[in-house]
Amino acid sequence: MTRLVIVESPTKAKTISGFLPAGYKVLASMGHVRDLPESASEIPPAYKSKEWARLGVDVANDFAPLYVVSARKRKVVQELKEALKEAEELILATDEDREGESIGWHLLEVLKPKVPVRRMVFHEITKEAIQEALRNPRQVDMQLVRAQETRRILDRLVGYTVSPLLWKKIAPGLSAGRVQSVAVRLLVQREEERRLFRAATYWDLRATLIAPSQPDLPFEATLQSVGNVRVATGKDFDDRTGQLIKGRKVLLLDENAAKSLAERLLKGEWRVAELTERQQRQAPPPPFTTSTLQQEANRKLRFSAKQTMQIAQKLYEEGYITYMRTDSVHLSTEAIQAARRAILARYGEAFLSPKPRQYTTKSKNAQEAHEAIRPAGTHMHTAEQLGLRGDEAALYTLIWMRTIACQMADAQITALTAAIQVEDARFQANGRRIDFPGFLRAYVEGSDDPDAALQDRETLLPLMRIGDLLKCRQLEPLKHETQPPPRYTEASLVQTLEREGIGRPSTYASIISTIQERGYVVKQANQLIPTFTAYSVNRLLEAHFPDLVDTQFTARMEQTLDDIATGNADWLPYLKNFYCGENGLEKQVERKTQSIDPRELYALSLEPLKAHVRIGKYGAYLEQSADPEPLRATLPPDLPPAELNEVTARRLLQQKLSGGNLLGYHPQTGEPIYLLEGPYGKYVQLGEGDEESKPKRASLLKGMRAEDVTLEVALGLLSLPRELGLHPQTGKPISAGVGRFGAYVRHGDEFRSLTAADNVLTITLERALELLNQPKGASKARKRAAPLRELGAHPEDKAPIALMDGPYGLYIKHGKTNVKLPPEIKPETLTLAQAVQLLAAKGESNGKPKVKSPQRATKVDVPSEKPRKPKSKSKGAA
Repeated sequence: MTRLVIVESPTKAKTISGFLPAGYKVLASMGHVRDLPESASEIPPAYKSKEWARLGVDVANDFAPLYVVSARKRKVVQELKEALKEAEELILATDEDREGESIGWHLLEVLKPKVPVRRMVFHEITKEAIQEALRNPRQVDMQLVRAQETRRILDRLVGYTVSPLLWKKIAPGLSAGRVQSVAVRLLVQREEERRLFRAATYWDLRATLIAPSQPDLPFEATLQSVGNVRVATGKDFDDRTGQLIKGRKVLLLDENAAKSLAERLLKGEWRVAELTERQQRQAPPPPFTTSTLQQEANRKLRFSAKQTMQIAQKLYEEGYITYMRTDSVHLSTEAIQAARRAILARYGEAFLSPKPRQYTTKSKNAQEAHEAIRPAGTHMHTAEQLGLRGDEAALYTLIWMRTIACQMADAQITALTAAIQVEDARFQANGRRIDFPGFLRAYVEGSDDPDAALQDRETLLPLMRIGDLLKCRQLEPLKHETQPPPRYTEASLVQTLEREGIGRPSTYASIISTIQERGYVVKQANQLIPTFTAYSVNRLLEAHFPDLVDTQFTARMEQTLDDIATGNADWLPYLKNFYCGENGLEKQVERKTQSIDPRELYALSLEPLKAHVRIGKYGAYLEQSADPEPLRATLPPDLPPAELNEVTARRLLQQKLSGGNLLGYHPQTGEPIYLLEGPYGKYVQLGEGDEESKPKRASLLKGMRAEDVTLEVALGLLSLPRELGLHPQTGKPISAGVGRFGAYVRHGDEFRSLTAADNVLTITLERALELLNQPKGASKARKRAAPLRELGAHPEDKAPIALMDGPYGLYIKHGKTNVKLPPEIKPETLTLAQAVQLLAAKGESNGKPKVKSPQRATKVDVPSEKPRKPKSKSKGAA
């Protein structure tokens, strides 16, 4: 008999196995084994006729959830049941947060163990931590389970109740979410601030000065005031008008005034009027929490929140870092001692803080695990010592540096200020001297290289005394323009969500991924740009369901959920108050379904043009009131809302009215040729025509820019497929064209793809013959010659698993099974465990296992019993 230990993932199972004594067997549940039904096909037959079955929650029966084991989890459940038959004890070793507690409870409900059950928790996977957890087991915490279940039900009620309204009133496929809709609103509000922003221009002067004591150290000073009147800066202007804020008594310089002032001041004497030095101490930041790790990894490493969590999950499961879902900044005594030993060995005693530092969590609704993210164990090994490479090494090093820095001495800095007087003008020079770097020697926020960052942070001024005469080497008038508020990055959005108490840090990565997948947000150059679809959905929710997108309402909701977890609030009255009754969400949606007029919904309005942006079947379009019918123009899919101004809108409408951008006329037929833009990108069109007359059209080639499209290029595109000549042996024509798989040459039924060096518009007959003489699939064969990466052997049949590159992109290959690599997984971070999971998911989605097992899995039916609610005590709990 064995003791069965269940964890969430194969990687975690493998790591834990190495720290357990003989007689223990570790298996993975692959996450949750059951959940609310995702589609109608998952609803058991006994419940399909129930009115509430689609929702998956029986509201009338105290919000009893309907849990089902999905098709892709039946094999996993069966394997766990078989293993449990041979076990004398069941140990639940799922993660120590609410989600992990819930997974453990669901395992109990599905497996129904008849042997003793223990719950073991740990925040790092080391030998010491695992053995300590075995010595101190506990029961499943039903308050945590109830809090997670309430959160899950609440998310389902919001999503499945409000989303159908969006489908009816705006467009199919849209969704609302308890947290995602608030995140979208934040992005839309910032984009709207940018759209309404009006830039202002102002001038000042910058002097390059030399002190007699150090002529080799020139320094810069900026104009502050003239005649005791402060010179205007960016903060003095109204963002909405671009004008000075009313009541500001400042001097606004234009170009002529700035140049005139510079000419006058160059003739004066420049003297040091004041010198000040201010001592500062800068303490190190606390160790990482989930949200601060996501923010810093985004700033320093340009990792997305999702990518950061995937890498951190792997580092945790392999035993390199502590649990990565935590709000706590607390460090254990052992961790502090390990960090201090590492500082002493690497930097010396001077860089050690006088006494150990402990930090207090300040974020709203802090909970989850009880220790910050840090290197696991008590040795503080570096990434090099552990043999880590690539993204794993980069993220681990970030965690290592932050942990080490938090136990280092304060940085000691002197802020230097020099006021320089010339005639009636006052200039100011600022400097910064690092007297002792302290923790900055190991870690500088936002910088990869602490040593380089130290140099960047230090700005020295020459030695000066009050009254010293300075030499002005250059006096430059400078033009400034106020800037709109910056768009959110993933880092700044996570920071705002946490500051406002919206959602849980452990869910931020999935929230940001979801709003991108739903088409609400586009990520460009690390900026999160809301789409017009986001504008339209947010407009409806703000007008008709203001609480759902109100940050304070959502924060209060989070606090209530946390109170449920600690036993300070009752879940059932809260759900009833939120969803039921005349003012509950259910009735609100029923009333709004009848009262909302879809024609009144638009993304935004351009009043001077009497135009609105609306969302249609093929995306966003501009609609202008006109007789006899409105004028509509498709908006470019990559146009940020903030950049849709009256000029752009007028141009798009005029282009639509005139038939598009006229490139010229066909030399034979005389028909006009236009460059147009549709929902799927730019294309050229021959003739006026419309959808009914089907004029000839051709899309621009991949990588082709609209500004490079001339009449000659358009004629070439419209001529495709074009005949190159006759084959010298068969006499049959050879042509070149573009198909669904790219550019090609054709001879009868023989096709060959063009290489990256070929151009379908200019390829010659000779080159086409050369390609046709190559064996069919030669280019693909070259690509297939070797896998990009060998991931390892499959744990069941020991056959190799490899990452390959094919005509449709990257994919995972195992025998005859191929599965496409999801875009959210980077090829360099793909692990064997992830590959096995993706292969298993594909096999189960096809209805049959792809890997032969020693014992055939029997079918596990979807549970059809009455929806279960958590019991006060789990069956079999020790």
